Amino acid sequence: MAELSTHDKAILNCIFNPNLPLTDCYEEELNEEIKDIGIDSLEYKQASSLELEAIQQVENGKFDEALKIFEKAVQIAPNKASLYNNRAQLYLLRGEIPVAFEDLNQAVQLSENNLLYNKTLCQALCQRGLIYRKRDDIESARSDFEKAAKLGSKFAKSQLVELNPYAALCNQMLRKVMDELK
Repeated sequence: MAELSTHDKAILNCIFNPNLPLTDCYEEELNEEIKDIGIDSLEYKQASSLELEAIQQVENGKFDEALKIFEKAVQIAPNKASLYNNRAQLYLLRGEIPVAFEDLNQAVQLSENNLLYNKTLCQALCQRGLIYRKRDDIESARSDFEKAAKLGSKFAKSQLVELNPYAALCNQMLRKVMDELK
């Protein structure tokens, strides 16, 4: 049997797991051509090294240490958008949504004006869109997902489908049929 495409898997996940929290089922599904282009300055290299160290600390559950490292990296390279995007993920893990939202706004602002940061912009828009959606600010969520979809995010495209009321109705009807078949 042929392997399912990423798109097919995403559709099936939406159909069979419609009530999963978005934060539990979010998977970054960006096209390969969306990449950030590094800047060769010493400050950016140092900040990037610290950023990787902070991410490792987060993965090890050492959130306080990671935050200190992110702070140091931001002091070295305050215009490096990925620092704010990744620090926002730390804040989200800590449940500090307002602070994460501020960092995502900063990441979007820095990325929008710099075509070198398409991947960071795409990720920040998706994360901010999820926060907007959680706050029931559907128009703002739709706007962020549309921008991210234009950058190539498959996840953003799937969110736009979910935000479509006709698609939601269709999914509801399909769920009912599938439940009856069980």
